[in-house]
Amino acid sequence: MTAGSDPDGRGERMTIETVGVVGCGLMGSGIAEVAARAGFDVRVREVDQAALDRGRSRIERSLARAVEKEKATPEERDEALSRIAYTTDLSELADRDLVVEAIVEELEAKVDLFRSLDGICPTRTIYATNTSSLTVTDMAAATERPDRFVGLHFFNPVPVMRLVEVVRTLATSDETAEAALEFANRLGKEPITARDASGFVVNLLLVPYMLDAIRQLERGVASVEAIDAAMTLGAGHPMGPFTLCDFVGLDTTYRIAEIMYGEYREARYAPPPLLKRMVTLGRFGRKSGKGFYDYGGEAPVPLPVV
Repeated sequence: MTAGSDPDGRGERMTIETVGVVGCGLMGSGIAEVAARAGFDVRVREVDQAALDRGRSRIERSLARAVEKEKATPEERDEALSRIAYTTDLSELADRDLVVEAIVEELEAKVDLFRSLDGICPTRTIYATNTSSLTVTDMAAATERPDRFVGLHFFNPVPVMRLVEVVRTLATSDETAEAALEFANRLGKEPITARDASGFVVNLLLVPYMLDAIRQLERGVASVEAIDAAMTLGAGHPMGPFTLCDFVGLDTTYRIAEIMYGEYREARYAPPPLLKRMVTLGRFGRKSGKGFYDYGGEAPVPLPVV
C-alpha cells in the first residue's frame, strides 16, 4: 500500500495492491478469484488443509467455466491462478494491504478473527467484512483500527454479480472508504455506498420479500409453484421467492432473518414458523438437495410443505 511518507498511511491516499481473504467457501473463493483476475496479489487462508483444498478446487472450476464460456482466455486463467497463494497460517496475512473476511455469519467468530489479525497486521492494513446482515460497527469496535474498517458485501456468485455494497461506520475514515470504492471499481464491480444498518440495502428489502412469500404460503394464498410463477411472469423477477430461498439456502435465510429481527424488532424481519421447521428438518434448499423444491431429478419438483 502506498501512502505518502507516513509509515502508518494515516491521513494519506491509500492504494491497495495485496489482498488477503479469510475463508475460501462459496463467497471467499469468489472474492479471491475476482481479485486475482483484476491483477491483485491474493493470499487465501482457511482453517485446515481440507477446507483449503476445497476452496482451491472451487476457484479452479470457476475459472475453467469462464474459459469454456469465453469469458476468459486460457492465458488469463493461468495468470489469475498464479496470483493466488493458499495458507492455513493466519500470520501469512501480515503483509496485506487489505484483508477481507468471508467466514461464518456469526459475530463472535468474526470478532475473534479480527482481534487475532490486530496482533498480526500493521496499522496500515484495511479490514473488510463480507457480512450480509451483521452490523459492521460491532466488528470494527472490537479492533484497534475502527477508522480502517469497512464493509464490502459481495453477492453470490461473486464472479457474475456486479454489485458490491461498501458500508461505512461512524468511525470509517474518508481515506478507507475511498480505498474500498477504488478496490471495488478495479474488480470491475459497481459499488454503492450504504450506511451501517443490518441488511444494508439489498437484504433490507429482499429478506422481507422472501419471508412474506413464506407467510402467504402458510396462509394458503397459492402454491409454491404458483407464487414463483406469479413473481417471474407477472413481476418480471429472474426467479421466484421460493427458488431464490432455495438458492440462498433456507438455513442462511433463517439466520439472516433472526439477526435482522434482533436489530430492528419489526415483525416483517421475523422468520416464519414454516421456515424454522424446514431448517430444523435439514431442508436447506439446493445445498441439501431439498427445500421448497426437490433437486434430486433432472428438474426441480415442488415439495409439499404445509
